[in-house]
Amino acid sequence: MSLFRKKDLASLLAQADNGEKGLKRTLGAGNLVALGIGAIIGAGLFVRTAAAAGQAAGPAVTLSFVVAAIGCAFAGLCYAEFAAMIPVAGSAYAYSYVTMGELVAWVIGWALIMEYALGAATVSIAWSEYLNKLLGGAVPYEWSHSPLESITIDGVTRTGIMNLPALVILLLLTLLLIKGTQESAFVNAIIVFVKVAIVMLFIALGWQFIEPANHVPYMIPEGTADHEGFFKHGYGGILGGAAIVFFAFIGFDAVSTAAQEAKNPKRDMPIGILGSLVVCTILYILFGHVLTGVAPYTDFTDPTKGQEASVAYTISTYMKGYEWLSTMITVAILAGFSSVILVMLMGQSRIFYTMSQDGLIPKAFGDLHPRFKTPYKANLILFVFVGLFAAFIPGHMAGDLTSFGTLFAFVLVSLGVWILRRKSPEMQRPFKTPLVPIVPILGAVICLGMIVAIDQRTLLFAMIWMVVGLLVYFSYSRSRSMLHRPS
Repeated sequence: MSLFRKKDLASLLAQADNGEKGLKRTLGAGNLVALGIGAIIGAGLFVRTAAAAGQAAGPAVTLSFVVAAIGCAFAGLCYAEFAAMIPVAGSAYAYSYVTMGELVAWVIGWALIMEYALGAATVSIAWSEYLNKLLGGAVPYEWSHSPLESITIDGVTRTGIMNLPALVILLLLTLLLIKGTQESAFVNAIIVFVKVAIVMLFIALGWQFIEPANHVPYMIPEGTADHEGFFKHGYGGILGGAAIVFFAFIGFDAVSTAAQEAKNPKRDMPIGILGSLVVCTILYILFGHVLTGVAPYTDFTDPTKGQEASVAYTISTYMKGYEWLSTMITVAILAGFSSVILVMLMGQSRIFYTMSQDGLIPKAFGDLHPRFKTPYKANLILFVFVGLFAAFIPGHMAGDLTSFGTLFAFVLVSLGVWILRRKSPEMQRPFKTPLVPIVPILGAVICLGMIVAIDQRTLLFAMIWMVVGLLVYFSYSRSRSMLHRPS
């Protein structure tokens, strides 16, 4: 029995077009662009920008965004070809099942859990932090932090019990997703408008407070305290910063998970994927330039200054007379985080839905609500899984794992386009990735470079996660696959 047995594309498309039993096609190109922006602009912009500047790139974090965006652009072109050609739920998992076989599909599906599920957990934790800042610390430390976190104030040490606000936002968004994709997209579109407006307002107002001296030196010099190692300063720091801010770009591929719910996927999917990527890259570069120009990057490594809630800190400390903007930014950040979580939960539930249809995970993950036609059991199971991480694990531990899962998926999708072009050149391709194999190879190489730049502890955890996934596949999924044929 081959480990690389492939799904038949014709039967896959027929399954996707089953309107009575399948997901409802309710999303247009505008909805898909908004979904992409909804996932992209969030924790990456408001949290990871300052982290990348402080830990690796300095003011050159703008170049880190450029590197990450180039890798995403190459991968995005490959995603667009697949999404238009294979308009089914499941994203990179479904594409690899058709092109590279079941084992590779399982590996990428397992990696995507790190992207979407752990990504949702990471952002819900950040949502909790900003909510508590907005409320002036009204939620006690013990009920807004994990048991692995503690703080000492005036000689008294306080330890977290569970992150309750993170659980609350996860539950509310899960219920919204169960209600329906179109309703979720409508709420997301409103949120996207609000947070993009606030981001543009920060860029416009903050520009006049830029201190040119804060951009000198542009890259962190070698020998700077706490910046030992190739990926912590100079040109290596730009790549290290790209690995950190890459978390900010994970939204555009989430658009591909909604392909089976797009009204006209052959036209709308490329617009949704590439359109959201272009809009957000421009905003990211401008935002990073203003943030590191208004506040020195060293502030973002100091726990007593701008290490947490960096954007609000920068405004309240350096933009005198605009303290009101700090509150607006915090509200926009909460809205932005909400839309990111929404899209992450939706993306992961659709991947679960597709994997269950293939028999690789229990059938319950594919059960649709009789009225709303959404994978409600997958949403509820996902809430429990993500909620455990959000309530009891610190956010920084999940954030880099999310980047690994995303980058790994990008590498395989890029290679998959090249493989399918060689093996099945006759297939209809409504959208074609240009300059194949150059674009897929560059996409894979750049993403691999960012994987190497992730810290070693995160890579170790990622490898452990992947080993666990292989054990699940060989002990459960392989024999239950819909493609299984007794020898």
